[in-house]
Amino acid sequence: MRLRNIPSADHIIAASPFCMQNPAAYQGKWHSVFNNNHPIHIEIGTGKGRFLIHLAQQNPLVNYIGIEKYTSVLLRAVQKLDLLEQPLPNLRFLCIDAKNITEVFASNEIEKIYLNFSDPWPKKKHEKRRLTSREFLDRYHKILAQNGTVEFKTDNRLLFDFSLQEIPAANWTIDAYTYDLHHDPQLNKHNIMTEYEEKFSSLGNPIYKLIASR
Repeated sequence: MRLRNIPSADHIIAASPFCMQNPAAYQGKWHSVFNNNHPIHIEIGTGKGRFLIHLAQQNPLVNYIGIEKYTSVLLRAVQKLDLLEQPLPNLRFLCIDAKNITEVFASNEIEKIYLNFSDPWPKKKHEKRRLTSREFLDRYHKILAQNGTVEFKTDNRLLFDFSLQEIPAANWTIDAYTYDLHHDPQLNKHNIMTEYEEKFSSLGNPIYKLIASR
């Protein structure tokens, strides 16, 4: 689907106090941005921001960073934050390409990575672009803490099956997985639905989820 260009998005993102400019300058120093030593969790492909905003509201002792490539999409997340009655000091956004995360975060700096409804890149020649490919898993390995985890949700069965094979092949461990998240009492506990998740599940599509560790 073609993204609608919003001419004002770049300016709004650049001016927002929630969006960090020149993020590579904070590599290894992200705790100073939040002025605490709480764990840092990131979401790659944060979209319109509902998932991460809800997490930040529920968990004030965790710091969250949402990563989104497109300003026209990230704009919606920023607008949501602007409408909140209570500010969220534990949430920031970055407008960067996910392939550059090792230039932004240092070794052991991140405790958890969320991947929600990532682009499936269905063509075989684009496998390396999938966020659960071994190329991206190698990037995650470089920034995750020793006991760090990746949580992945999708409604795309082919991408999920690919991930179940790719993750062990990259010497990672799949700690848990389900082919029907919303009917899995354990993995669905405290689940926060993204905008896409709500849309797809309302159509009767099962939601797949896995948790993996280094």
